[in-house]
Amino acid sequence: MSQSPKTRSVQRVFIRAAVIALFLLVTGPAAAAPSAELWPRWQAHDPDATRTVDHSAWGAFLARYREPGPDGIARLDYAGVSEAHRRRLQGYIEELERVAISEYDRDEQLAYWLNLYNAVTVEVVLAHPPVDSIRDIDISPGWFSDGPWGAELVEVEGEALTLNDIEHRILRPVWQDPRIHYGVNCASLGCPNLLADPFTADRVDQQLTAAARAYVNHPRGVGFNDGELIVSSIYHWFRADFGDSEAGVIRHLRRYAGDQLRSRLADRSGYDDHRYDWSLNAPGNQPDYAQ
Repeated sequence: MSQSPKTRSVQRVFIRAAVIALFLLVTGPAAAAPSAELWPRWQAHDPDATRTVDHSAWGAFLARYREPGPDGIARLDYAGVSEAHRRRLQGYIEELERVAISEYDRDEQLAYWLNLYNAVTVEVVLAHPPVDSIRDIDISPGWFSDGPWGAELVEVEGEALTLNDIEHRILRPVWQDPRIHYGVNCASLGCPNLLADPFTADRVDQQLTAAARAYVNHPRGVGFNDGELIVSSIYHWFRADFGDSEAGVIRHLRRYAGDQLRSRLADRSGYDDHRYDWSLNAPGNQPDYAQ
């Protein structure tokens, strides 16, 4: 029996959808890693501004619920967060939403956006318990969206913002600093640690450098397996930020590597593979590779 044109058209739509889904499944986040596309209105700043943003509420939250592990990975006790402390976290985010951040200087802005991103990420996880991975929080618009990064979660200066906006349209293109990747935390074991203290304008440069060194010199950042160099997928997905080549990634790694790692990277011009553990950075969860 021959099929009607309408039936064939519907079949083609489903076939295309299946092909796209398979492509995304096979290629993973690398295929969908957003590029840095500047949102020009967030370039505004006042270099002479002296005002500061209060991040003490975020600091108190981190002091209570962040748990540094003996394996070098900091975890967050999401299940242990009380309703009272969650309300304080929400209040802190609301306070940041009321800040006219374009009227601050660059360092204050950098600390602001990093803290806002990380606090909102924690709140998203708290709002969707229980999850094994932040990627399971499918609240972003679109058929093949993955995770919460495309959902409008906050409003700053009248603009609704997503986590993708903060990272890829503000932080990365405005500052053009690869260390940004060590400052944003995606609530995963494979991600650079959520710092023990909030970012502050007077320390943000040192904080990012310390975060870079900690991650590069940890197995989830750079590791070896039977002589093969395995790097975090961050360096693969966002290679454009790390010199736009594998050789550029290696140069970046050498800059922050300790003596032993720097020696092992001396004759390398590229990496052999990359990996990333999307398991939630919660107590009890262990990385999927040997320490």
